[in-house]
Amino acid sequence: MAGLIAYATAVPAHAASADAASTTSAASAQTLSVTDDSGATVTLTGPAQRIVSLAPHLTELVFAAGAGDKLVGAVSYSDYPEAAKRIPRIGDNRALDLERIVALKPDLILVWRHANAQQQLDTLRALHIPLYLSAPSKVDEVATTLEKFGTLFASETVARQAARDYRGKIAVLRARYAQQTPVSVFYQVWDRPLMTLNDDHWISDTLTLCGGRNVFGQLAPLVPTVSTEAVVASNPDVIMTSGAGATRSSEALPKLDRWLAWPKLTAVAHGNLFMIDGDLIDRPTPRLADGAAELCKDLDIARQRLR
Repeated sequence: MAGLIAYATAVPAHAASADAASTTSAASAQTLSVTDDSGATVTLTGPAQRIVSLAPHLTELVFAAGAGDKLVGAVSYSDYPEAAKRIPRIGDNRALDLERIVALKPDLILVWRHANAQQQLDTLRALHIPLYLSAPSKVDEVATTLEKFGTLFASETVARQAARDYRGKIAVLRARYAQQTPVSVFYQVWDRPLMTLNDDHWISDTLTLCGGRNVFGQLAPLVPTVSTEAVVASNPDVIMTSGAGATRSSEALPKLDRWLAWPKLTAVAHGNLFMIDGDLIDRPTPRLADGAAELCKDLDIARQRLR
């Protein structure tokens, strides 16, 4: 470091200025490429400076990767961290304000592949603005996404540290619960109609991390509809769902009281009905490590009650 300081003081001011300008010019011309969750290559001619996020978890990941100040637009419910609430809104995953998006002149749009409709994606592609499609299915993909964002935003130092911290928390949980007795779980996403998740979802991967087994993991699609009779027939050891957390939905979230009508269900008979903080489990961000810890703890309680 001392050598660098000495070099800087020895260089004439005009030469240092010219060198800095050259460095800036080179950085702006740098080509950056990563592969998104759809398998497509996302290429930028320089670090993203004006980012639009089309999902709350993507907004949170941008901040975690050290580029929150580059966000110029985000969808509704982008509310974490606190600074995310001040970002201009461009609609939600059902209805995007495309004119507003264009007016913001983004150089990168982050898309949640499973929430934004295909018609929306086609329209966005027609704008010829680089798109990054997010479709995480595994707990570990939070860390890899952070690292990819660090590349696209030129914020590698912050992003890599966030990824290391997250991986460390997940590793502790994996080591603690890897050898625990498996418990079968019905994860209820919605109750009108009754919906669940298959094993291609990060929440199912979280269940596996904690020693749980998704009773409907082999179904298709990603969020399949099931019947009450099918749940009763599967007789899960545990029934879980997510609650509102700090983010309040405009619609009443599903509850688990309906299952009390089947007192012989193993989950009901042993009091194994659990609700997880939705802000922690429903968003594949660094806070998923905290949601996983909560889920693992609940499954451990369930094991004790099943003995």
